[in-house]
Amino acid sequence: MSAANHRDSEEEEDDESSDEGSSGGGNTSSLTTFFRSFISDLARPLGCLWSGNNMLNIPTQSFPAPSSQQRVAPSGQSGRNKVALKPGHSLMDWIRFAKSGKDLTGLRGRLIEVTQDELQKHNTREDCWTCIRGLVYNVSPYMDYHPGGEEELMKAAGMDGTELFDQVHRWVNYESMLKECLVGRMATKPATALKAVLPPPSTTSLAPPASLAPPPDKDSRPRYDWFQTDVSVHLVVYAKRKIPASGCSVVDLEAGALRLEVLLGKMSYMIHLRLAGEVEGNVAVHTAHSVGKIQVSVRKQAEGKWTSLGQPLDSHNTFLRQKDRAVFYRGCVLASRTEVNHNTHLFRLKLPPGTAINVPVGKHVYLKALVLDSEVVRPYTPVDQTLSADSQLQSLDSDLYLMIKLYPDGALTPHLNSLHVGDRVLVSGPEGSFSPRLLRDVTHLYLLAAGTGLTPMARLISLSLQEAQAIRKTKLLFFNRGEEDILWRRELEQLAADHERFQVDHVLSEPPESWSGRKGRVEECMLRDFLLRPDASRCFVCVCGPAAFTKLTTRLLKQLGFSDDHVHAFQG
Repeated sequence: MSAANHRDSEEEEDDESSDEGSSGGGNTSSLTTFFRSFISDLARPLGCLWSGNNMLNIPTQSFPAPSSQQRVAPSGQSGRNKVALKPGHSLMDWIRFAKSGKDLTGLRGRLIEVTQDELQKHNTREDCWTCIRGLVYNVSPYMDYHPGGEEELMKAAGMDGTELFDQVHRWVNYESMLKECLVGRMATKPATALKAVLPPPSTTSLAPPASLAPPPDKDSRPRYDWFQTDVSVHLVVYAKRKIPASGCSVVDLEAGALRLEVLLGKMSYMIHLRLAGEVEGNVAVHTAHSVGKIQVSVRKQAEGKWTSLGQPLDSHNTFLRQKDRAVFYRGCVLASRTEVNHNTHLFRLKLPPGTAINVPVGKHVYLKALVLDSEVVRPYTPVDQTLSADSQLQSLDSDLYLMIKLYPDGALTPHLNSLHVGDRVLVSGPEGSFSPRLLRDVTHLYLLAAGTGLTPMARLISLSLQEAQAIRKTKLLFFNRGEEDILWRRELEQLAADHERFQVDHVLSEPPESWSGRKGRVEECMLRDFLLRPDASRCFVCVCGPAAFTKLTTRLLKQLGFSDDHVHAFQG
């Protein structure tokens, strides 16, 4: 699970080898042509698929949802329940089955427009249709392959399942996974129903400003301004609130189009422009955290003054919930791989020249690749290059570092394992709901991690030691199978030796005879011994590991008297 996956997300698929009639409707040639074109588009990256004027007007939205098993979630949420799948029913088996040429819709290749009444008729195990964001799928063939089991899918039988899907596993790339099950689309709704979701018209002029001060109003929405010299252009965003020290902006400059997204809690503010003139391909980002100001600077290719900053593109100057935006991917290059232990590597990904990403502490990114002609998406938590480097030096390194456990039978890691230096991989911006504000008044921080559940903890450790001076003690209880599985063992122990405010204890479930440390699995007496609560202290616990580990650990924490407000579980 890393990121939300915080081990490796494929491990949370349980190695995947072990866990993981026609109806009426239009059949016009124009509808058939549209859907054939639509299906071919499903193989394209999601950011391209839903851009521009999409006939369906149904955006692919970001994921996972707050309650998804693949997203950071409060401890009280255990994510979806997983069922033991039959042999031969892993994700890869489903992909092969879907590509077999079998008719998975029962419509012999026809694609139809589905009315509400027609959808409601298909509500049985053997004939189960559901609608997700305006598209109708026959999910009966997928029942035996669904990690959440038949019961979960049947909750949306014969109805719109978008809300249920978003609550449980919105991170799943369902468009690609279920494209062979596509029945058609829901009948078009009146245009007036769409007006409520349209963003408000932009009130920000693109003409040169009279001053650089933010607009004098009480609106909490961020605002932007710009200024220029003969050789450079500078875009300034006023967030109207403090922003995290680790940053919260994502900038992409490509072919003259500038896309700036600012992540503010659950909200996302976006600037998206076709710049008025030609510029060089690099960007510089400067952030004033305490006043909530972000400045993006680019150099002009030719000297001179611009009469405007540029022309608005999709979603320009909008302030929306982050989960309502499509996930945007950019192509990164594998710069290096370093072995961490026998089955885990540190992947270093170089961003494009015009991209700058600040991944806040506790957030993750998605990697996406085509596997057997199907898009596979997995979340991973970035880590710093090392545990010991100073945070200011780390901030100068714009590359992304991902600690990934490799599974021979996984859906994505075999592809990642086959990459060579210089190969490209698609990477999203930051996702996740964890906020450093949770640690604002904490004096004792306890981290309970199993396996690659270490990944979100690594940056939390650095934050607690270098920036959160109020935290008097940070303790990591690290669960692994054997000594050879302990990630960054020497670095963790060196960090403990150098910082009296940090302590690490290892627990092995299959220890060698020479092991003198803690043994066994997570249990109440072990946690009671580890989680000391001194008088007048304010304690906070973070948990990350396999789903079973996280579920058991959070339950034990409740038994020990820790409330949901004092526990944060990174689900995966």
